[in-house]
Amino acid sequence: MKSPFRSFKWKDIGDIERGRPAMGEKMHVAVYRMFHYSLRGVLEKSYGKEAVKHILVEAGRAAGKEFCRHELNPKLPPQDFFHLLKQKMAVLGIGLLEVEHADFENMIFILTVSEDLDCSGLPETGETVCNYDEGLIMGILEQYTGKQFIVRETDCWSTGDWTCRFHVVAI
Repeated sequence: MKSPFRSFKWKDIGDIERGRPAMGEKMHVAVYRMFHYSLRGVLEKSYGKEAVKHILVEAGRAAGKEFCRHELNPKLPPQDFFHLLKQKMAVLGIGLLEVEHADFENMIFILTVSEDLDCSGLPETGETVCNYDEGLIMGILEQYTGKQFIVRETDCWSTGDWTCRFHVVAI
């Protein structure tokens, strides 16, 4: 039997309203992190840190493409698109997005996410941890522009910074 989750599609989220009529769509950040970091730990033990980083980036990328298709409007001009993205990320509790630098001609961006769902408040480890977010940003921008991107987190709560900073370059 073929797995229904082989390739993530928006419909895989299911009908949350129907399935959770009393609980609704919200959940506590601690529950999300409990899932995320326990899964990450188990995967790292089995496959190693670098493989797990790659898996998280690719999962975020798949989610970002679907998120762009279903929650954003890829037909908007860049300023309006980023404004809508900022709104959606805040409303959904992903984090507070800011565009520090945007070069639309060369497709080079520096984005920050404060109060990031993945890391804000984590202990300082000296390593960036928002690999899923790297992929999410990558997928959103790839879907929006039709170009491929490299996204690297350079600053993170876990490296002692109060905001996550992502350098984004089209390839």
